[in-house]
Amino acid sequence: MQDYKFLKDINFPSDLRKLSENNLQDVADEVRKEMIEAVSKTGGHLGAGLGVVELTVALHYVFNTPNDKLIWDVGHQSYPHKILTGRKNKIKTLRQGNGLSGFTKRSESEYDPFGAAHSSTSISSAFGIAEANKLSNKLNNVIAVIGDGAISAGMAYEAMNNAGASKTKMIVILNDNDMSIAKPVGAMRTYLAKLLSGKIYFSLRETFKLVTSAFSKRFSAKAGKAEDFLRSAVTGGTMFNSMGFYYVGPIDGHDINVLLPILRNARDSKHEGPIMIHIKTQKGKGYSYAEKASDNYHGVSKFDVTTGKQIKSGTNLPTYTKVFANTLIKHAQKDSKIVGVTAAMPAGTGMDIFGKEFPKRMFDVGIAEQHAVTFSAGLATEGYKPYAAIYSTFLQRAYDQVVHDVAIQSLPVRFAIDRAGLVGADGSTHAGSFDITYLSTLPNFIVMAASDESELVKMINTSVDINDKPCAIRYPRGTGVGLELPSIDEKIEIGKGRIIQEGKQVCILSLGTRLEECKIASEELKNKGISTSIIDARFAKPLDKELIIRCARNHELMITIEEGSIGGFGSHVKNLLAENGIFDKGLKFRSMTLPDIFIEQDDPKKMYDIAGLNASQISKKILDILFSKDSIKVVKN
Repeated sequence: MQDYKFLKDINFPSDLRKLSENNLQDVADEVRKEMIEAVSKTGGHLGAGLGVVELTVALHYVFNTPNDKLIWDVGHQSYPHKILTGRKNKIKTLRQGNGLSGFTKRSESEYDPFGAAHSSTSISSAFGIAEANKLSNKLNNVIAVIGDGAISAGMAYEAMNNAGASKTKMIVILNDNDMSIAKPVGAMRTYLAKLLSGKIYFSLRETFKLVTSAFSKRFSAKAGKAEDFLRSAVTGGTMFNSMGFYYVGPIDGHDINVLLPILRNARDSKHEGPIMIHIKTQKGKGYSYAEKASDNYHGVSKFDVTTGKQIKSGTNLPTYTKVFANTLIKHAQKDSKIVGVTAAMPAGTGMDIFGKEFPKRMFDVGIAEQHAVTFSAGLATEGYKPYAAIYSTFLQRAYDQVVHDVAIQSLPVRFAIDRAGLVGADGSTHAGSFDITYLSTLPNFIVMAASDESELVKMINTSVDINDKPCAIRYPRGTGVGLELPSIDEKIEIGKGRIIQEGKQVCILSLGTRLEECKIASEELKNKGISTSIIDARFAKPLDKELIIRCARNHELMITIEEGSIGGFGSHVKNLLAENGIFDKGLKFRSMTLPDIFIEQDDPKKMYDIAGLNASQISKKILDILFSKDSIKVVKN
């Protein structure tokens, strides 16, 4: 850490509170500098944190954290918070193995009262904590910080609807920077813009007058109504007022002299019910390269602080995301019914590429996965071919809609499931661990897993013609293996796997991109005199029953490999074999899945080592089974 004038002596917020208010902007400047330096070494979420530095300093100065509970929505913006709450000496371990999480995490610090990595949960959790305090007769303040992108999600409205009807005090700070991961979309964006269109910020004098009157009970009812009318007329906060929130703002979120009195008044207010403070900030504030970037450096790799240049990997291999997008574009050029849908992740899913080619046929619905799925279902009822491109971890949020609005009605929504499997630095909250299990259990579903980029193209080609039921194609984060891509006319038969190689003793049945590791394991086994067959299953549902049963009958051992949780592909294969009496004939069977734990952030290879799904672990598992004297024919993994 650099030799900062103030930050060197600040280990916890209690140290911050010893300083004069006149020093707080200097503290903010040092926190911002330290954050830029740290993220340049680790990569991570930069722009969001830069935008809330002054707010973070002001919050910890005014409120008695950790007794007062401060909840950051998503956690992208929590890096300055971590610096001020006992973690500054570890800040350069962000998103590294055994380092600090890139999100808030209860097990990491008492200053993180609620873990957050998925958006729009802060108001719900804060209201729950506030109600718990009320039941326990505690007077702690509860503060939720939510962004303008996150507040567009349905869960935030559900929480506001519930909290607004209560008489429970809580404080919600709406951080409006007109930028989430991508540009915010929808009516909320327009509404917030209107709040800023006339008078962008209150002056300090106006703020004192407004906030003092807002939280005082000494004025008459008539005067209160007049003040409410004036506040709504000036700021346009009618919607939040109508939902039961006492709305104040918008105010300059980078002016500590404005933030402090407003936060103090909110803290000391006897107002019964929720308070909303609307602040306006700039994402990437204080770092010119972030301020100028189109995404304000939302998520960055390691970079040079002086030039702002990010250090990219040297590979020329295409990412699975780009292979998906470019293939879909080729089909869309021929088929006007193909449309793309994403939930606030156009760049992450490749839908930005599709949208540039077909701007009227790409729909970014905002941070609203539930809506994205049912919206896609509606499109499908009218003969369109929607491709809902959603990360595996985010699709979990819309499981009810997948079941009721898509599967039960057998609507041909095509799910492009990005970030399947383990994802490295984002850790357990963003791992695509469960989609094989939660989709394969549904009737009327086709579930495909690409083993490489060539297979991905074939699966997209095949999905275009699936018009009577839903289907999903899962593929990982990162680059392919370097194969030549097939034409868009090359398809695969539904429910049919492919034989990679044939052997006599062991059949390795692989689903997904662990196939390359299976090939390496096979070579290791060959050197030990073990003959193996390798099958690329392609489909978790429907299974290639004929191929699987034939291989099971012709081998001593069958082992399934998948980048998913217990209860997925291997479980379905085991059930198939049991129902056909295969185990009665002496087959040894095992499943290798992701273990029944949440695997923390690390280098992906190390994460797969922990999972036990790398080549040497596959070959060892097979050798242990073949040569174990106590081997039982059917054992759960």
